Amino acid sequence: MSTLRELLAAAGVKTAIPEPLASTNIEGLAYDSRKVAPGFLFFAFPGQRVDGRAFARQAIEHGALAVASELPPPEGLEPAWIQVQHGRKALALAARRFFGCPDERLGITGVTGTNGKTTTTYILDSILRTAGSITGLVGTIEYRLAGSVVTAVNTTPESLDLFRLFSDLQKAGGSHATMEVSSHALALGRVYGIRFHTAVFTNLTRDHLDFHHTMEEYFAAKRMLFEGAGALAPPHAVVNSDDAYGRRLQAGAGTELVTYGIEEGAAVRARNIRSGFDGLHLEIEASGRRHNVASPLPGRMNAYNILAAWCAARSYGLDPETIAAGIAACRAVPGRFERVDEGQPFLVVVDYAHTDDALRNVISVARALEPRRIITVFGCGGDRDRTKRPLMAETAAALSDFVVVTSDNPRSEDPLAIINDALVGLGRHDTPYMAEPDREKAIRIAIGKAEPGDIVILAGKGHETYQVLRDRTIAFDDREAARSILRRLGYGGPKQ
Repeated sequence: MSTLRELLAAAGVKTAIPEPLASTNIEGLAYDSRKVAPGFLFFAFPGQRVDGRAFARQAIEHGALAVASELPPPEGLEPAWIQVQHGRKALALAARRFFGCPDERLGITGVTGTNGKTTTTYILDSILRTAGSITGLVGTIEYRLAGSVVTAVNTTPESLDLFRLFSDLQKAGGSHATMEVSSHALALGRVYGIRFHTAVFTNLTRDHLDFHHTMEEYFAAKRMLFEGAGALAPPHAVVNSDDAYGRRLQAGAGTELVTYGIEEGAAVRARNIRSGFDGLHLEIEASGRRHNVASPLPGRMNAYNILAAWCAARSYGLDPETIAAGIAACRAVPGRFERVDEGQPFLVVVDYAHTDDALRNVISVARALEPRRIITVFGCGGDRDRTKRPLMAETAAALSDFVVVTSDNPRSEDPLAIINDALVGLGRHDTPYMAEPDREKAIRIAIGKAEPGDIVILAGKGHETYQVLRDRTIAFDDREAARSILRRLGYGGPKQ
């Protein structure tokens, strides 16, 4: 247990903490006032929609000894208020100290980039488990902890939740944690102070410009993972050198940087790539030797994810045979080119692709399977970067034979207004299309048009099981919707 002074020692406290408060042992930390118990330290953050100070009084009523915040105190709370330089960074440093620095005893790999993070973490986690490790996995789909699974709230949780997960993993005998590190998490300080063993960069393409504003700001956030983000720079860095931004990444002091790619110049390369319905077969060339690798995951894009996981696994000293076995053992990743099979004579796949580059990748994977036609369903998220909407539409139209544009978490925006933004891109090609804001109806249209040998791609939501509307969030799963429609058409069993 630590005192308040010890927990905030490196947090940039702006005002002196009075005694005896400074010497009081803290029983717990919270940033949600509903989770405060007597003896806790509460952190109040500024937010885009809600000011954390609004909950400070409630936190004190629940027993919080003090409130730490970068914001000035509301009237009447001055005696219990501790101002710090940066609220989330202060929480991260306090959480690390409170849980006994578990990151010093775990091999933590952080994977960042626009596309490929989830699949790379799943493959690496499979390799580590094949090697006999007890592992943790933190990402967009779920959080895994020594075999137990929790539904993910954010791609990268708040630092307090991360350090609690790391502590629980260590207590369960765990040795490795693999996590997706989003640009939001880096910019906001959610991973501040974590000692990463290995940092992985997959690629950088247009996304999240509603938050970062420019590609340079977006890249600067990603680069923080390799610079240390409040800790020492990670001793190992794995970077995609086929990516223009990857080539700009510099290794920090004391960091061993390994590049991977398909093109000439990468230290670790994929050669002789063969992709089909049974997945991928390739050779990985490293240090003058070639290693045969087979994966059930299809598509050239997964060659990059396999390379990234291979290099990260090698940073832990694992041998090529164990790594290859772990790659083969990763059978599928939820919502990533995930098939919906009810015995129909055409392929239906669900994918999380929600940027123009990701859409290009998934349609290219489908095209490599040599289908008769490709029918693509996609939408664009509301309250997000509007400039990518025509780019996504243009990509879908350029690479598909038929397109259905629909809704994908419209949030507070009018779904028809979002579709209108996308139609600009669709108009740049002669590809036939339909616009249907009701996502279930859009999927029904696409499947209804499919004929033997076609591939239907349901893009954007992937593993998600909900649709966020203006006034509510409803249950919705592309996979279940497609399965139900296929069964009503007579496939897979009795009609519903």
